[in-house]
Amino acid sequence: MPQIPEKIQELTVGQLAARSGAAVSALHFYESKGLISSRRTSGNQRRFSRDALRRVAFVRAAQRVGIPLATIREALAELPEGRTPTEEDWARLSRSWRSELDERIKQLNRLRDHLTDCIGCGCLSLETCVLSNPDDAFGERRAGSRLLVERRGSAAPAAPAAAGGGRPSPTRGRDAGCCDD
Repeated sequence: MPQIPEKIQELTVGQLAARSGAAVSALHFYESKGLISSRRTSGNQRRFSRDALRRVAFVRAAQRVGIPLATIREALAELPEGRTPTEEDWARLSRSWRSELDERIKQLNRLRDHLTDCIGCGCLSLETCVLSNPDDAFGERRAGSRLLVERRGSAAPAAPAAAGGGRPSPTRGRDAGCCDD
């Protein structure tokens, strides 16, 4: 990793990339999202202050654990202007993100478990499969795949008739541990 003399207070995008391990294109993206900032020289070149190194490290660490960029931007915006995240900032933010990460882990575990079920079943039923049709509120009322149109003032959706009607397969019904066709 190239060393940058202490007397240099601003880094080129190439120096920032080399020191942070982030690609130049990632740094441009982070800048476009307001995660880091630069100033432009008279020759229109980007110059980043040295604290951008810590901000990039903060962003990359948060991304590695699955924190969305919008949430990272909000966290950085809470810091006093120009200040880089400190160890205390990271500890505080990681505590606040923990419940979000725990919930995401639960969702991923459920997804993994359902994926195993679907690999064994193979039907990927649009009526009951939680992978191909997650959170299907209308599926509780009607079987099969349909384009549902909500009518104003009506809780019940209008649905055209579907071929097959979503009937259980005689060879792979719910009793066999499978989904409906």
